[in-house]
Amino acid sequence: MGTGQKRNKLMVVEAQQAMYNFKYEMANEVGVTNAIQGGYWGNISSRDCGAVGGHMVKRMIEAYQQSVAGKTTT
Repeated sequence: MGTGQKRNKLMVVEAQQAMYNFKYEMANEVGVTNAIQGGYWGNISSRDCGAVGGHMVKRMIEAYQQSVAGKTTT
């Protein structure tokens, strides 16, 4: 994840690299990865950052719902 003024802490510290990769995967889907330079997100608009976060939450909810329904995620 970003290295700025981060107040949110991961509940499972071991998942840090996976969440970092997940964030960039969602940024790629939204189409903002070309504006990210060396891991710096300061030049990305709030709207685009929100879209990345929104896609992350949507995907996590989908995975949870599938696991509850007894299906595997892709």
